[in-house]
Amino acid sequence: MFVLLASLDNAAIALYPALTKVMAADLAVSESRMGLVTALVILASALTAVVWGYFGDRSSRKPLLFWGTLVWCLGLVLVTRSRSLAELAGWSALVGVGLGGIASVGFSMISDFVAPRRRGLAMSFWGLSQGAGGFFGILLGGVLGAEEWRTPFIGLAAAGGVTALLYLTTADAPRGRAEPQLAEALAAGGSYGYRIEKSDLALLLRIRTNRWLILQGLTGQLAYGSLIWVPLLYQGKVQAAGYGLATATAVGAVFGAVFQIGGVISILAGHLGDRFQRRTPRARAIISMVGILGAVPFFIAFFFVPLHGLDIPVGEGGMAIVLATLASVFTNPYAAAAFLLSLAALAFTSADSPNWYALLTDVNLPEHRGTAFGLGNLSNGVSRTAGNGLTVVAAGLLTSSFAAPWNYAIGLTVFQLFFIPTGLCYWMASKTCPSDIARVRSLLDERGREALPGGQP
Repeated sequence: MFVLLASLDNAAIALYPALTKVMAADLAVSESRMGLVTALVILASALTAVVWGYFGDRSSRKPLLFWGTLVWCLGLVLVTRSRSLAELAGWSALVGVGLGGIASVGFSMISDFVAPRRRGLAMSFWGLSQGAGGFFGILLGGVLGAEEWRTPFIGLAAAGGVTALLYLTTADAPRGRAEPQLAEALAAGGSYGYRIEKSDLALLLRIRTNRWLILQGLTGQLAYGSLIWVPLLYQGKVQAAGYGLATATAVGAVFGAVFQIGGVISILAGHLGDRFQRRTPRARAIISMVGILGAVPFFIAFFFVPLHGLDIPVGEGGMAIVLATLASVFTNPYAAAAFLLSLAALAFTSADSPNWYALLTDVNLPEHRGTAFGLGNLSNGVSRTAGNGLTVVAAGLLTSSFAAPWNYAIGLTVFQLFFIPTGLCYWMASKTCPSDIARVRSLLDERGREALPGGQP
């Protein structure tokens, strides 16, 4: 259920860039202004994740996840009633508020289901589900929304509502359940009763690894945030090949979805993080650093691959377009090259997500993890919002010198350079995390002894 929830909320975000051209045309606004609406969803999610995470660390988390899901579902329904950019922005902000709860509270809960030795692998599935959601959202939006953009918003809201009801049937993990240091006490009937206090907020920022993990988001998410416009880049390439807007929207969405397949390698990256973390506590941070830096040249090459010789049927329905686009990955050398480059780029960046999640869990106590994630997500979200919004602005400014779609290719390239300082942040985190992990384990060991029957505080 966590995987499904995370998948659907990322699908909701992905609808916006996939449908930017169509929505902008329907509401008679520029693409850059529509791009700011997408950025607003991400920003609202980031700002509210800290609040959701804090209350999740103080109380029962299951109701928060349920109501958070209903909030973003309601927001999607209201989005379809928008007749102006202002209305669209207001209801989209509501979508972001609900999504913020799924991010931080969901992270806290999943960390209590999985022991540290398998945490990277588990987090890879959680992170992969978010990539799968983006895949689904782009595909759903581009194919079903090419003619009427409101249809996929209604369909996704319905799917989210059903999932929220199904979530009520799931178990609620006790806080600290997966920590080895607490296992004996919990098995003997003890409990872990610690909850976050307001005074703990300053403590979270004093943890050196937390600071580096938060700081890396300020640069890294500028690059990640720009990548949400890859479907728009490929829509422009398809239009440059002579196809109309509706066809280009569908084809660009299929390409954008297919190009995310490389993210599945995050499962291997999470497993490697678990394996090498048992040898050195620096492993997760170093693997993330190598992945981030290794992806840059592949992304840049991917942006500039042209699309010549496309053979897409027009007027034969959405499924015919999907099948022809998928076939081009095997029959068209340009599409094949783009696919292989995206596969390599995402294979490298897939190392980042599961190891960031697992490392953030390792250096924070169970009652702090939702809030710690919220702070990291705030940094990530603000930066991702900037990358998301500024990419469209930069592409617009470049239009005077570079015709579409190459204005987007150049703009995206510039933002990938922010991965370089991100790698440096991970290198610094690799130096501080051993002592921070040791501190958490020592404190949990002490609390585990206290929680045993007859234990002394």
